[in-house]
This record gives sequence, C-alpha cells and structure tokens, in this order.
Amino acid sequence: MSGAPRTPGAPWAVNPATLAPPVGYSHGIAAQGTHLFVAGQVGWDAAAKIVSGGFVAQFEQALANVVAVVVEAGGEPGHLTRLRIYVTDLAVYRGALAEVGAAYRRRMGKHFPAMALVQVAGLLEDGALVEIEADAVLPAARARGESA
Repeated sequence: MSGAPRTPGAPWAVNPATLAPPVGYSHGIAAQGTHLFVAGQVGWDAAAKIVSGGFVAQFEQALANVVAVVVEAGGEPGHLTRLRIYVTDLAVYRGALAEVGAAYRRRMGKHFPAMALVQVAGLLEDGALVEIEADAVLPAARARGESA
C-alpha cells in the first residue's frame, strides 16, 4: 500500500508502484468507518430543473449534489472513496476537460478518489448530460443517523 491516512479516519490512496501513475484519480482508496452509498446525481437544482450552461455546469451541479449528500450524512468531500461518472458524449467531456477539472477542484480540492468514467446511450432525466454516483466512508464519530 502506498500512503497512509493524513488525518485520523480519513481515507488514503493506494497506488502501487507496479501500476502507471494515476492522473486525476487514485487506483484505490482504503478507509475505515461508516459506508455511505450516494445514488446517481444529475445536474439539477433543488426544484429538479436541469441547470443551464451545458455540460460543465451540469457536471459541477451533479458533483455539488453528491457532496451535499455526503455533508448531510456528516462527512466532507475528502471522505468520498469512489466516483462513477456517466456521460452521454465522451467527445464533449474530452473537449471540456480543462473546465471540468476546474469545476472538480472547486468542489473537491485535490482529493482524488477511485474513479470510472463511462459513456452511456442516455440518462433517465430528460436533458441530463452527466450523472455521478459515489461511495464515501465516514469516520464513525462523524456519521449522522447512527443509533447509539
């Protein structure tokens, strides 16, 4: 294993030297605590309206929605251990990579969980261009909703 927890209870990256160095993600994440599974979030607001501004705006809103679920459970973005990103057009994603990276850093800083990105034929919500599903591990002392 490479790396160790930076702070007690925080997930840590596992990046074996035998694999190519990851860029913008981690090969693996290890963590101890309460598991949180976040349903796929699209780029819509609290009124269930897809945000305007195209792919990057939807990406940032979807990521903000993921982070909102983690925070509501008592965590923070650094507790995310895995992201699965579904896009309807890989070429659009690649063309907006710099802007997507900037939006990502605004929401996540320099925390890079394990990730997968997949192009799909379509998403359930009309007009959605991206959907993000996530897993997090919350330190037991911080997780909300646990019975004593």
